[in-house]
Amino acid sequence: MEKRELFNFTETSDACIKCGKCIPVCTIHNVNADEVTSPRGFIDLLGAYQRGQLELDYNAKAIFESCFLCTNCTDVCPKALPTDMVIEQVRADLADKYGIAWFKRVFFYLLRHRTTMDILFKLGYVFQTCGFKIKDQINSMEPRFSLPIIKKDRLLPSMGKTSFLNSYPENIPHGGKRRVAIFIGCLANYNYTEIGKGLLEILEALNIDAFIPKKQLCCGAPAYFTGDFATVDHNAKKNIVYFESFIDEVEAIIIPEATCSAMIKIDYEHFFHDQPEWLERAKKLKSKIFMATEWLEQKTELGALLASKGRSDLSVTYHDPCHARKMQGVYKEPRALVGQNYTITEMSDPNACCGFGGVTMQTENFHFAQAAGKPKAAMIAKTGAQVVTAECSACRMQINNSMNEAKLDVVFKNPIELIAEALKQ
Repeated sequence: MEKRELFNFTETSDACIKCGKCIPVCTIHNVNADEVTSPRGFIDLLGAYQRGQLELDYNAKAIFESCFLCTNCTDVCPKALPTDMVIEQVRADLADKYGIAWFKRVFFYLLRHRTTMDILFKLGYVFQTCGFKIKDQINSMEPRFSLPIIKKDRLLPSMGKTSFLNSYPENIPHGGKRRVAIFIGCLANYNYTEIGKGLLEILEALNIDAFIPKKQLCCGAPAYFTGDFATVDHNAKKNIVYFESFIDEVEAIIIPEATCSAMIKIDYEHFFHDQPEWLERAKKLKSKIFMATEWLEQKTELGALLASKGRSDLSVTYHDPCHARKMQGVYKEPRALVGQNYTITEMSDPNACCGFGGVTMQTENFHFAQAAGKPKAAMIAKTGAQVVTAECSACRMQINNSMNEAKLDVVFKNPIELIAEALKQ
């Protein structure tokens, strides 16, 4: 892949007025209170780097890899400075200079090659009890040993027997005159397979035909947040070409994952800022990309159908994924649908980042993820809810671990799962 043109860091740095509104909401600054690990600190350092006043040494590498990319800062910045975007860009320079850890390179290779991933996950399902203690009550497991990408005593999602994409035919008619495509996301495809099953049940209840594009690749978000732009370039272009082949035959591509939706709908534009042809092609797809609850609430009669069903005794609290509320403005829709059949008890700050933060945060910087997860678990506990829900499997993985560390007996389910269950009442 050719060297990419990075954003103008100095322009962003010069525009920062140092007001400090970003600091109280910054996820990393709240767990590592240092000026350099604050949005205005990141921006200042990036400006110095572009002016040739800062060497990308290991200290700078550690600083730029400590950001959770939660976008809290851009949400409150009076000038809407794209702190997350410039950090994503400089991580590509870091990857070029220092390389990417071997276990990340293996992971990103698998994200490019679906068939190889399918084989490994099938083997993983067969042998997972050898290396993990299964905790069925929350669809998770604990490692019996530690590796760079697997920390002992942490909770990880268990593996499904068969991936979602391999469990169903490509075309599933539901007798309707409408048709949508499903982009499932990697965690929902291999681990939390009940999400896809629930989405198909909802579409069946609405008489909407489902198209499951079997050649879809990972959206590229894990690689993008790590600086592996070659993998992003490969996957994004493959997906765009593939989507173009069927986009006129479906009303929408619905995605039950906030991060995947944000990556395809928003970050593909950011990534292709210096590739005009691909930028335009990404933009043309944008109008048909929706989070699943967003499309179901806005474009169907699902709300009325749910209102005709009984109410559950379960109390639910909703966590707003950073890539849903802040990046896509999606937060009312899942609440409107889930609230038809469940009592929603809001936590004190549903918009607070859960602390997932991407591959690097979940491996080398896992101590930061743990620290950021503690207040979220405490908020959930105070609600007294039996279920926590969010339309993001990355949040699910992180929050499940945080609740496990806090010894909370609370179940996590995607809103799609809760809605599918309500339709059966």
